[in-house]
Amino acid sequence: MERRGEKLEIFGFNNLTKSLSFNIYDVCYAKSEREQRDYIAYIDEQYNSERLTNILLSLAKQIEATVLNVSKQDYDPQGASVTLLISEKPMMRADNDTVVAHLDKSHITVHTYPEYHPDNSIATFRVDIDVATCGEITPLSTLDYLIGNFDSDIITMDYKVRGFTRNLSGKKLFMDHNIASIQEYIDDKTLKKYDAIDINVYQANIFHTKMLIKEIDLQNYLFNTDVYELPPKNRLQITESLRREMIEIFSGTNVFDN
Repeated sequence: MERRGEKLEIFGFNNLTKSLSFNIYDVCYAKSEREQRDYIAYIDEQYNSERLTNILLSLAKQIEATVLNVSKQDYDPQGASVTLLISEKPMMRADNDTVVAHLDKSHITVHTYPEYHPDNSIATFRVDIDVATCGEITPLSTLDYLIGNFDSDIITMDYKVRGFTRNLSGKKLFMDHNIASIQEYIDDKTLKKYDAIDINVYQANIFHTKMLIKEIDLQNYLFNTDVYELPPKNRLQITESLRREMIEIFSGTNVFDN
């Protein structure tokens, strides 16, 4: 594997495809049906398609991608989605009337899913984000930025590198950067807030990480309610309900169902 500084010397175009997909979940306690609806409306406004577009545009700037197209949509009764088509190289103007651009399969998408449980006063906000890049761009450096832009109680992440490129001698390269875990690309201060596990398949360049928030500051999980208005017993019950919801999402099973 030949290198020139920090970049691989490759033949032609680096056509490795790198895809990062992850879900972020925010859990909240909203006591009444009215409060649950109000929470959904609040989240829907806070994370409407306009704000999500700004987040993704900033992400594209961080990975030095050129944005070719933006598509955004708000949904009824709730939810939003945004898709950015991006390119690794800037668009090039060939003449006064023609614009030439390298259109590859690189894109960034986000979808939101606010919802609530009809019986246990728990509301959940889920964000799905996918970043697919082709070439030298890698989306892993944006993880801290994305986690910080959402209230992230549970995070599940998948990173996959597909295809191969060649170095100057013709040798196939199935990976152009070193990685043992997605956690390597998350700031230590962020990681300390979570319990995290990895499930990786190194020979297939597949990496999976799940993270669960360690501490629950109940006030941060109450919608339109002050924690000191609640008796200690109620605080404990609500905290336990929130933790159960988080554990089930983290584990992907209904572990507390009778």
